[in-house]
Amino acid sequence: MLHLKLAQNKLRFFIAVLLMAGIFFRFFNLDGKVYWHDETFTSLRISGYTANEVKEQIFTGHVINKESFLKFQSLNGEKSLINTIKSLEVEDPQHPPLYYIIARLWVGIFGNSVTAIRSLSALISLLIFPSIYWLCRELFRTELWVSEIAIAIMAISPIHLVYAQEAREYILWVVTILLCNASFLRALRLESTPQAPRILNWGIYAVTLTISLYTFLLSGFVALAHGIYVIITARFRLTRTVRTYLLASIVGFLGFTHWILVVITNFLQFNSSTAWTKIKFPLETLIKSWLLQLSRIFIDLNFGFENPLSYLTTIIFFTLIAYSIYFIYRTTNYKVWLFIVMLIMVPALPLMLPDLIFGGIRSLSERYLLPSYLGIQLSITYLLAIQIRNKSFVSRRIWQTILVLVIICGLISYAVSSQAETWWSKVISYDNPQVARIINQANRPLLISDASGINYGNVFSLSYLLEPKVKFQLLKEQSIPNIPDVFNEIFLLNPSDIWRQKIETIYKSKTEVVYSDNYYSVWKLLKIKN
Repeated sequence: MLHLKLAQNKLRFFIAVLLMAGIFFRFFNLDGKVYWHDETFTSLRISGYTANEVKEQIFTGHVINKESFLKFQSLNGEKSLINTIKSLEVEDPQHPPLYYIIARLWVGIFGNSVTAIRSLSALISLLIFPSIYWLCRELFRTELWVSEIAIAIMAISPIHLVYAQEAREYILWVVTILLCNASFLRALRLESTPQAPRILNWGIYAVTLTISLYTFLLSGFVALAHGIYVIITARFRLTRTVRTYLLASIVGFLGFTHWILVVITNFLQFNSSTAWTKIKFPLETLIKSWLLQLSRIFIDLNFGFENPLSYLTTIIFFTLIAYSIYFIYRTTNYKVWLFIVMLIMVPALPLMLPDLIFGGIRSLSERYLLPSYLGIQLSITYLLAIQIRNKSFVSRRIWQTILVLVIICGLISYAVSSQAETWWSKVISYDNPQVARIINQANRPLLISDASGINYGNVFSLSYLLEPKVKFQLLKEQSIPNIPDVFNEIFLLNPSDIWRQKIETIYKSKTEVVYSDNYYSVWKLLKIKN
C-alpha cells in the first residue's frame, strides 16, 4: 500500500509538472510566428471595417506606408462593436461572432499587438484542463487516473498548442465542445435521479450548445452526434430522455436562430467564402494528409510527407489510435465506447465523404476536425490510464514507457514550435517571413499588389514583417500602376501572367521570380527605363 501511495504521488507530481510546462509554452514567444492571412482578418473584424471598405480606402493605386494598415487592424473611433458583428454578417457569415466580440473587448483593454491578441487564445486554452477533467469524470465515472492523464495529454498535445497561439476562434471552440459534451453526459446521468432538477440539467446543456454554435458552425455536427447517441442508447424508442434531449437541442438551436438567419440571408457570400474547400486533391494526397493529421495530435515537428520520419510516426500513432478504439470497445460499457466513436465519426464523416466522392479539401483543415481529435484523445487517455495500472508487471512497464514516449513527443514538439517563425498551420502565409527578408534587403523597395484572392490577406500579413522603408502600391484590380521614379526595386505580389507581361511592356522591362510556392509568387521588375 505504501508503494502504491508513493507511485500515485509521483504520478501527481509528474502531471503537475506537465501542466506547468504546457501553460508555459502556451504563453512563450507568442509573437514569434508570422501573423498570417486569417489572423489579419481577425484584426480586421475587431476594427469593425469590412474588406470592401479597406479596398475603397487604401487599394487606390496611391503609394502608402505600413502605418496605413494600422487603422484596419486595431480599435478606432469610427467603428463600434456593432460594426464588428455587421462585418461578420456581411462578409464572413461562416464565422459566428462570439470570439470576435470577446477579442474586441480584450484588445480594448490590452492593446492590439500580436502578443496581446494571441494571449487571449492562450488564456482561453487554460479552460481546457478543467473542462476535460469534468468530461472524463462524467464519461468514465469511477475509473482512477483517467481525468488526470487526460489533463497531461491535453497539456502537451501539439494540436492544442497550434490553436492556443493563434488569433482565431478555434481554441475557444475546443473549450465549448468539451463543456457541451460534459453537460450532455451530466444531464443523461441525472435522468435516473428523481430529485435532480431536469429543467436545470438540460438547460445547462442547451446553453452550452448555443455558446458552442455561436463559436463555430460545425458544432452542429457535435449536436448531431449527441442525437444519434441518445437514440441508439434508447434502442430507437421515443423515451422520456429522448424527448427531453430533443427539446433541449431545439432550445439550443433556437438560441442560435439569429445567426442561422444571417447565414441563410448571406448564403451567396457564405458559399463564396468557403469556395476554397472545393479544390480537388488526388485520393492519395487526401489519405496521406488524414494520416499525417492524426499523428500531429501527438507529435508535430512541422514535417510533411517529404520527410521520411513522418511515415514512421504516422504508422506508429495510427496503430496506437486504432488499438485504443479497439481496447475501449472491448473493456467498457457500450454507452462509453459508443459516445467516443460518435464523437470521432459524426463530425469527421460529413467532411471526409464529400471530399472522397465529389472532391475537395474540407477534411484537410485540421481545425474543422477538432471534435474528432478530442474523441481520439479520450480514447488514448483511457487506454494509457488503464494499462499503466495493469496487473502484469511487464505489461505495466511497457505501457508506462509508451506514456512517457507520448509525453516526450509532445514536449519535443513544443520545444521545436517555440523557436519557429512559421508553422504548417500558417498555410498560404507559411513563407511570408522569407518573402519579407527578400524585400527588406532591397534598397528603396516598392511592393505592388492587387486585392484578388489571397493577395489581400497576405499584404496585411507582410505589413507586420516589412521594415518602414518598404512602401506599398495597392490596386483594386490588376490595372497598370503608375510607379514613381523614387523606387529602384519593384516587387509584384502574385501577379497573373497577363498582368505581369503588360507591366513589362509598358515599362520596357523584364521580370524575374524571386520567390514561389504552391500558393503564390513574388516577382521583381528589372531594368526600369524612364
